[in-house]
Amino acid sequence: MARLSAVQVMKGLARIVAAKPRVPKALEDNAMLRTILERRSVRRFKPEPVPDDHWAAVLEAGRTAPCTVNLQSWSFAHFTAESWRDTFGRRIPFDAPRAIIVLADGHRPRRAIPDFPEAPLCEYTVAVMNASLAAMNMCMAAESLGLATVMLSETGRTGFYDSAYLGEVLDLPDRVTPIMTIACGWPAGGQPAMPPKLPMDVVAFSGPYHEATDAELAEWMLQMRAGYQAGHRGEDFSAKIAHYARRIDEAEERLRTRVLKC
Repeated sequence: MARLSAVQVMKGLARIVAAKPRVPKALEDNAMLRTILERRSVRRFKPEPVPDDHWAAVLEAGRTAPCTVNLQSWSFAHFTAESWRDTFGRRIPFDAPRAIIVLADGHRPRRAIPDFPEAPLCEYTVAVMNASLAAMNMCMAAESLGLATVMLSETGRTGFYDSAYLGEVLDLPDRVTPIMTIACGWPAGGQPAMPPKLPMDVVAFSGPYHEATDAELAEWMLQMRAGYQAGHRGEDFSAKIAHYARRIDEAEERLRTRVLKC
């Protein structure tokens, strides 16, 4: 995959900057919709601490999230900057003052309901689904309080791709899998642009599955590559994809040998 030309990068960036969430005129003043649609992943945080009451509210949003059959198959390992450094020997990614490692927890429901049939793939899938709902709830609660978040799967060995490492450090039992870390704090700098999103008629349809056209996918990838190339000078998008391909292979092997054997 050859690097984009300067002209292609500029065209891709122009389309990224021009893209905005689409909200019906009558709903533009809806505060909840604004919170959801204006939320962005932030990678620059102020050094100011997050107040304890704000943090308690964020965690409560996770605890009360919707979930399958009320199994609550999640756990949240949460940290201050100091406790993260004590645990991992380094700073929270992007110097955020707080972090939550979100865990898909099939261990606790299994203890509570030991007569459930052994179905490791279903249990794992449901736990990941539930924990992801809780993660988004916590991010939106943080956003409503003026805080910012970024959900990380790899940066700083913080999530799914490094779950074996995190499992060892946190002494996680079987059926408990780290899926992401939420770094959280007060945002520094302006609001990032909305990442390239596929058109609504590609992802939402009524009736049979809608197959995206080659042109639609090519346009999306052009914007993805342009954004990456502009934000990572000297780095190659193809190398990044190859890196993730390797990490996915590692994660797949871990799932086969650890999660699905339970």
